[in-house]
Amino acid sequence: MSPAPTGRPAAPAAPDAARTVRTVLGDIAPGDLGVCDAHDHLFLRSPLLPGQELDDPAPAAAELRAFRAAGGAAVIQWTPYGMGRRAAELPRLARESGVRIVAATGLHHAAHYAPGILERLPADLAGLFVAELTEGIGGTGPRAGMIKVAGGFHGLDGHARRTLAAAAEAQRATGAVIGVHLELGTGVPDVLDLLCGDLEVPPGRVILGHLNRSPDLTAHRLAAEAGAYLAFDGPSRAHHATDWRLPEALAALADAGYGDRILLGGDTTTAGARSVNGGPGMPYLLRGHRTRLVRTLGQELVTRFLTANPARAFAADWGPRAAGT
Repeated sequence: MSPAPTGRPAAPAAPDAARTVRTVLGDIAPGDLGVCDAHDHLFLRSPLLPGQELDDPAPAAAELRAFRAAGGAAVIQWTPYGMGRRAAELPRLARESGVRIVAATGLHHAAHYAPGILERLPADLAGLFVAELTEGIGGTGPRAGMIKVAGGFHGLDGHARRTLAAAAEAQRATGAVIGVHLELGTGVPDVLDLLCGDLEVPPGRVILGHLNRSPDLTAHRLAAEAGAYLAFDGPSRAHHATDWRLPEALAALADAGYGDRILLGGDTTTAGARSVNGGPGMPYLLRGHRTRLVRTLGQELVTRFLTANPARAFAADWGPRAAGT
């Protein structure tokens, strides 16, 4: 694994005062983000999830209210281009709920798109991502605040490589963080070799998602040593090795000195998983999940996972790059 570029020194990090989190209602200071669900979905549509679409604003609003009642303050929606983001709804939902929302640009696996969507993409994929980050989704909608892409199962296909390359170019142009869906939590070396090695993205601008789905403590440690953020997102899913192995994995990382790299999220991807429909949903992250982690890891560390870490991970120095300098 090549965790960092070696051809030239990395650019110095922007001062904290220059960094902001780009929400759908505008840029905010990182410290104003609050208790954050670092990976979830208010809207999502995929041919792989027929009949389970998240496409109705009313349940999305109810889910946000439930999350707010549980103590939540911010949600990062990782739904990328072409998957029913409903970006125009997000500012209203943020205002009415009092929950800060960050939207995403980027692309998922090709299998998540209905026929014709990928064929209509512009040749300049990076340009699309940059425009959504700096001008607005769809040209007039809210601006995205992160780039979401996807690795493959223990590897990278051509679609993933093209998407990751475009994400790296957009990251250099904007400073935005890149969140990577890891299929069943696998493929960390391939993603980091390409993004942080060949494409020279600073590891601290990469979030590796779904590591809870592959409870490999060695792989977690290698990813943390590379300098990336580690997202453990998707609690209470019986078909994944998640909740019951998570305290062990997080304790091992914290004991090794990587407590500042850990993010937590709910990743609600189906209508049946929403709390308003009887599933765990967004509130579970802050109720059963947080309570269980506090018992094993302590309040201070879990609070850091939910507040200081996402504030740092999603903050960027947007100004000079967005102006094209």
